Amino acid sequence: MSPRLTALPLLFVAASALAQTAPPAAKPADQSPVVPQVDRRELRLPRFPSRDFEAGAFVGVFATENFGASAVYGLRVGYHLTEDWFVEGTFGSTQVSDENFRQILPGGIFSSDKERLSYYNLSAGYNLLPGEVFLGSRQARATAIYLVGGVGSTDFAGQKRQTFNFGFGWRILLGERGTLRVDLRDHVFSLDLLGSNQSTHNLETSVGFGWHF
Repeated sequence: MSPRLTALPLLFVAASALAQTAPPAAKPADQSPVVPQVDRRELRLPRFPSRDFEAGAFVGVFATENFGASAVYGLRVGYHLTEDWFVEGTFGSTQVSDENFRQILPGGIFSSDKERLSYYNLSAGYNLLPGEVFLGSRQARATAIYLVGGVGSTDFAGQKRQTFNFGFGWRILLGERGTLRVDLRDHVFSLDLLGSNQSTHNLETSVGFGWHF
């Protein structure tokens, strides 16, 4: 018999002996999650002010059709519905002169040299082009170019007329609350001062400051 065949039984005997003396396989570790025994605190969420309301004042120039331009001043109160839409109420006043007519017509058109023109309106606006302007290399301010239009009333020379206004403006935020605005609007209303009732276009250019709260 060959030596290889005689060695095979000895190998089987050695393998069975090793299997009997080998230690048992380790059990897998417990995979259950660890539940922390920690008392959770009740947190009070901070309430940040919305600052959607805006109040301010403005000054500018009001060009009354047929009567020239004069200084105008007024107040605004607004509410920002969303980041794009806002509504506002405006009151403005100016003194209109008929000096040019007094050079032609004896006594002029008004009972005195100047007549007060005042108006109020309720308008809606849309931020058409929001963006930023950089002041130096480290400061940036939010800005917006907006469209605005609405309806109201004008009191002038004893006549109260329904008025439509429309135009556009530019706004820049100064810090967290302040706002600087530049507006250009056309106030359209009818007048009967020169012998016929006619629709007039009265351009207003103003600069204003607002405060958010």
